[in-house]
Amino acid sequence: MAKKVLINGFAIVTGSYWAFMLTDGALRMLVLLYFNQLGYSPVTLAFLFLFYEIFGIITNLMGGWLAQAKGLKYTLILGLMIQPLALITLSFMQSSWPPLFAIPFVMIIQAFSGIGKDLTKMSSKTAVKFLVPADRSSSLFKWVSLLTGSKNTIKGLGFFVGGFLLQTVGFRYGLWILAALIIIVLILSLTSLPQSIGETKNKMDFKKLFDISDKLKLLSGARVFLFASRDIWFVVALPVYFTAVFGWSHVEVGGFMALWVIGYGIIQGSAPLILKFWTKGQAPTGTAATNVSMLLALIMIAITFLFAFSIGPALTITIGLVIFGFVFALNSSVHSFLVLDYAHGDKAAANVGFYYMANATGRLIGTLMSGLLFQFGGVLLALAGSAIFLVVSYLITRKLQK
Repeated sequence: MAKKVLINGFAIVTGSYWAFMLTDGALRMLVLLYFNQLGYSPVTLAFLFLFYEIFGIITNLMGGWLAQAKGLKYTLILGLMIQPLALITLSFMQSSWPPLFAIPFVMIIQAFSGIGKDLTKMSSKTAVKFLVPADRSSSLFKWVSLLTGSKNTIKGLGFFVGGFLLQTVGFRYGLWILAALIIIVLILSLTSLPQSIGETKNKMDFKKLFDISDKLKLLSGARVFLFASRDIWFVVALPVYFTAVFGWSHVEVGGFMALWVIGYGIIQGSAPLILKFWTKGQAPTGTAATNVSMLLALIMIAITFLFAFSIGPALTITIGLVIFGFVFALNSSVHSFLVLDYAHGDKAAANVGFYYMANATGRLIGTLMSGLLFQFGGVLLALAGSAIFLVVSYLITRKLQK
């Protein structure tokens, strides 16, 4: 009976999360390719996502506290309600609008989308903590890896959907289609998800949000630099490079990015199987996180070196990205498990919210630097920035072993 409840609850949470991440990935690609098509610079493209990341930081912190007070169903449904409103509002933008008006408009709408995304993300991942029995760490690792991996596979599909919609039905109608999808899932979630999931008897004082363990602080610090290292070259630099240097179409850019994220998600979902030789079938520890972090930093240094000396630059970028994605997926999966393992009892939602606040901070830094470094130094500077950030992430992660 308990297993059936776990599977049913997991299916509902995952389905809601999948739908949101499909629209999230599609929206990112729609905005990026559409405004690149309109002639906006890489720095401007990065700024379009600025509020999305800033409000992600605030939302993860406040969302964790709100979930403690209202329950996870409340924050999950709230996130699903915000997204279609943002998509429909954004569809009213006109290509003829001057940048002075268009840029702030898109930034504000992206902020609401970011709020919805992080409420849904925090709620879904924390829900798994409550669905899995407290004494089953290996089972928790399996379920959270499955949720995280499948989410990224769906988000990767969203990248392709975004490029496809832009090329076939255009910006406005593409947004309407995505809004319709999320509204259907919202209705299903309202009627299917248990009301009591994640509700706690002890309500947390807002002042205690930052009262977390040293292990969570270290993990959060490492997460900032880990995700900044990915977005430095992934958010703006890579899609614009493919368009400008390779001459790829919207569908080709969206398709490649989609395949990368889909593969990344498959590896994340398979992380317990892949890492069992390192962890000997047990749930990963800080040592496993350190080993994977070191390997990822070495790979990024090698990619930067090869590209700097023009050693097969096209292959270095494409194949290097695949190798990077494989190890990054393992690293991220270990992190996603450890934050739930380190989170305790009634403080779980707030702990997870704090951690994903750090995640959003890393994305913000990476997004800004992606546009700036690509604008002033091309892909090479973006790669070098990524390598430096990964070294810092590794140095922080090492402290978890102690």
